Amino acid sequence: MKMNRKGFTLVEIMIVVAIIGILAAIAIPNFIKSRKESQKNACIANLKQIEGAIEQARLAGVASPGLTDIFGSDKYIKVAPVCPYGTAAYTMPGATDRPVCPNSVEGHTLPGASAAATPAG
Repeated sequence: MKMNRKGFTLVEIMIVVAIIGILAAIAIPNFIKSRKESQKNACIANLKQIEGAIEQARLAGVASPGLTDIFGSDKYIKVAPVCPYGTAAYTMPGATDRPVCPNSVEGHTLPGASAAATPAG
């Protein structure tokens, strides 16, 4: 007697599901790490853009430009950028003229920024 088998056995399906599970266990942590790294890089790019706008304001004659002096439809940056990690606005501490991210504990700082210029938390 000849049997016509169509479809997959339970063992074959279980092996495929196990392989997909192993691949997901490897890929998901890497995806999360890449996402955090790209958010950090976007934040640093925003900080550099703000710093460049501050320099342009200085060259234009603004003595001590603040964030309100560089953001606006007729100013150096049309829309104020926010940190993609927590969607919080950037600040400028009084003693420094460098922009600071509120998520600096996540490593969102400009290269060369001093530890005193970053917020405590």
